[in-house]
Amino acid sequence: MHTSVGSWPKSTNQFIIGSMSVPSGYFDYAAATPLDTDVINAMTPFLEGCFFNPSAIYESARKSKSVLEDSRKTVAEVIGVKPVDIIFTAGATEANNLAIRGVMSQFPSGNIVISAIEHESISAPAEKYQVKTADVDDKGLVDIESLIGKIDEETVLISIILASNEVGTVQPIAKIAKELEIIRKQRKEVGNPTPLYFHTDGAQASNYLDIHAHRLGVDMLTLNGGKMYGPKQSGILYVKSGLQLEPILYGGGQERGLRSGSENLAQIVGFSVALQKAQALRSIEVDRLQILQHLFFDQLISRIPGAKINGHRKHRLPNNLHITLEGQDNERIIMMLDEMGFSASTGSACSASSDVPSHVLKAMNLSDQQISGSLRFTMGRQTSQQDVERLVASIAETLAQN
Repeated sequence: MHTSVGSWPKSTNQFIIGSMSVPSGYFDYAAATPLDTDVINAMTPFLEGCFFNPSAIYESARKSKSVLEDSRKTVAEVIGVKPVDIIFTAGATEANNLAIRGVMSQFPSGNIVISAIEHESISAPAEKYQVKTADVDDKGLVDIESLIGKIDEETVLISIILASNEVGTVQPIAKIAKELEIIRKQRKEVGNPTPLYFHTDGAQASNYLDIHAHRLGVDMLTLNGGKMYGPKQSGILYVKSGLQLEPILYGGGQERGLRSGSENLAQIVGFSVALQKAQALRSIEVDRLQILQHLFFDQLISRIPGAKINGHRKHRLPNNLHITLEGQDNERIIMMLDEMGFSASTGSACSASSDVPSHVLKAMNLSDQQISGSLRFTMGRQTSQQDVERLVASIAETLAQN
């Protein structure tokens, strides 16, 4: 029986890399990543014979409980926190809702500040309360002055996405955290007891960014297994010690009473292994994908001079290729590329069925015409130079046919 996930090799060359079966034209890794081979191997015992409920008291269940806590320790070690501060959830949407609703429901007169480019799993629950929205610039970077200006004496929560799921812009979370610390000290000096908590949605960050909670300076951090080659419907919310949340699910009191329900041990083990591997491979993948990213942008502009690159060129996820082909119909291009063997998107997969223009691109001051010509391509572990070159050539071909 597999009882420890903390013993995975530290050396990245001991991991199985590139063994997943992914179509060469797949460019939608921001929407979904394939399940990694190491993750499958770690999960398999808990999908077969080791089905026991960790909350039971007999020996087999106690072993399952031990695996659960080993997984929690692994996750905590990766992000530099205490195991008790890790809450396992069924993905980032639940974690984000727990962070927002868990704080705001305790402060009826309080307000929350978010950015204009948050994922819907942040903006939708935030709209249930008094919410203020901080502006971003035309690169999708949060305007810190605008953010600070939105904070008043009743603000209890700030939630800023770590990296945009749409355009890939990486936010200055640590810098924002320092600004918030100044405000906390000012409140203490004037006797304002209202807390000021800081949450970041790191769903897209685990493969490519430093997610050490203390270096980020956050009180809460959301991570998503389905975006880092782990199982879908797996995730965590890191909650800093001393921060009290109101549960959104009630029942048996699992996960410190914040997430009742029998633990899905296979998902949890898969998440912990996926996170450990993603961070172990981080520097290798960042270097490799940045080369492919620059290749894509250079070849695209060379072949299609009118193409526009969206998002910040420097502070950006290395796998994100978000562009605008003004005057074009992005859905038509996506369908044509699909026929040529490429899978991509017009934006966030969570809102793909909506006819409403992207709120992220509107916040970045793109016109409706520019938004209707915008496309998101995202790369991953199986993306090769040949794939990128074929994609650029195929985009040019589709435009020639329009």
